[in-house]
Amino acid sequence: MIDLAGKRVCVTGGGGFLGSAVVEKLAATGVRDVFVPRRKDYDLTTEAGVARMFRDARPEVLFHLAAVVGGIGANRENPGLYFYENAIMGIQIIEAARVHKVEKTIVAGTICAYPKFTPAPFREETLWDGYPEETNAPYGIAKKALLVQCQAYRQQYGMNSIFLLPVNLYGRGDNFDLESSHVIPALIRKCIEARDRGDKKIVCWGDGTPTREFLYVEDAAEGLVAAAQRYEGSEPVNLGSGAEIHIQDLVELVAKVCGFHGEIVWDASKPNGQPRRLLDTSRAEEGFGFRARTSLEDGLRRTVAWYEARGESAAA
Repeated sequence: MIDLAGKRVCVTGGGGFLGSAVVEKLAATGVRDVFVPRRKDYDLTTEAGVARMFRDARPEVLFHLAAVVGGIGANRENPGLYFYENAIMGIQIIEAARVHKVEKTIVAGTICAYPKFTPAPFREETLWDGYPEETNAPYGIAKKALLVQCQAYRQQYGMNSIFLLPVNLYGRGDNFDLESSHVIPALIRKCIEARDRGDKKIVCWGDGTPTREFLYVEDAAEGLVAAAQRYEGSEPVNLGSGAEIHIQDLVELVAKVCGFHGEIVWDASKPNGQPRRLLDTSRAEEGFGFRARTSLEDGLRRTVAWYEARGESAAA
């Protein structure tokens, strides 16, 4: 077990949605030396930016959480960008961690790396059994390449790197921009704005039949920190809640929590995305004692409260 409290820790993406929750969790664990590189100062898609970060941070433990991400629409619009920036950033950072002899490197992957028709619940062993869902395949494959790099570096150089696969995240600090957000923040914003305008209906993408699993961001941060402390394996590990919900039921739940009572209309001309998403989370529980603690409804209520308290600034 690694005692993080006495380590110099660097968190890429530490100012973002998941990263800021991890930084808070590290502080609660007793870590006092946390370096968070900001994009305006460190462009991690460039070799120079990565080199400057390592020179300034001198990390003993590294969390690589920075990513260029978005919902289905954003993935369809930016397949090349999402592939290149996620791949080049991760490859350079992991190589630099090797060169600088970082004691432990924790890399966040994505549920989008799984094959489109993976049998549910998704087991880590099935990660290579097919091609990912087309709309987010470039992002998923870029991230999956980092798993190969971590395993290859462990095999050849003895590098201590671990790879986690978080399921769809949501919570305070999420991205609520309707052009690029994921499903839960987009639904929250739609329902609240429709409620406040007195609209009689909202329109949702697809037909509502796919299923998804969601993990509250603070639970995800807890899982990442627990893995950093206690997991030493080369195999990837799912991070999820283990609870599946149909998108149609999700929309109805979000509408209820937001106080929107109008009609829900489905636009079947828009893509559904992957048919099912549900993770087998037994490896995380057995490997480092992680089990999600926040129910979906409780997490949604906290997220809605955070969003409403911030008004236009949260939407921006």
